[in-house]
Amino acid sequence: MQGLYAQLLDLLPAVWWPFCRLLAAFSIAPFIGDAMVPMPARIGLALALAVACLPIMPAHSPIDPFSMHGVAASVEQIIIGLLFGLAFQLTMSILSLLGFLLSSQMGLSMAVMNDPGNGNSSDVVSSLLYLLAALLFFAMDGHLVLVQVVYASFRAWPLGAGIPQASLPVLAASVGWVMSAAVVLALPAVFATFVVQAGFGMINRVAPALNLFSLGFPVVTLFGLGTLTLLMQVLPPQYLSLSGQTLRLLDQLLGMGHG
Repeated sequence: MQGLYAQLLDLLPAVWWPFCRLLAAFSIAPFIGDAMVPMPARIGLALALAVACLPIMPAHSPIDPFSMHGVAASVEQIIIGLLFGLAFQLTMSILSLLGFLLSSQMGLSMAVMNDPGNGNSSDVVSSLLYLLAALLFFAMDGHLVLVQVVYASFRAWPLGAGIPQASLPVLAASVGWVMSAAVVLALPAVFATFVVQAGFGMINRVAPALNLFSLGFPVVTLFGLGTLTLLMQVLPPQYLSLSGQTLRLLDQLLGMGHG
């Protein structure tokens, strides 16, 4: 019994490091890190994957997790996991920003509903795009790719080697890519509703006696819904393209590692 207890104590550090990195990645990753997924489920999933990856984990220098060095190494694993989870969140941020732009331009931002993903209130278009993104994410095995990337990060960013300084500017620069991609996707709907609003504005200047405000709002919403219908047909290929860009970003981050 004492021999088994000693083996478990030796096994604890080997499980603790992947557990910290996986749990941090799951806490911020899209859909898995949402508020609708309870924390015990994420903890159990991270623990199960940490035990499953144990036989194929790369060898590293032994660090006592109960020492100050172990506390610093745990914080390091958490930061690395958050970085890779945030990289997966970029594509979802594009769709969230796209839904906000579309609903604001169509006048549907007044229709607000509770969003179980982040615990806040969001518009209907953003909730629709959220459901579509969830289907595409799990259909293309995004959750499996997340686990593979976190596992590969142990070879590229080994335990105790620190965080490459060049990776932080690369991840920060990707925020501009999120903004530009969302604006490009929302541009057709924004332009269509702008043309309708400009036309009603010109008609109102010619015939001020007409009450075009009550007519203009449903027409703008109708045109916005029409362009949204056309956008939904090309959104899945665009989502795959954005996911490919995210994977290239992850490959670049892994290439900056010390391994």
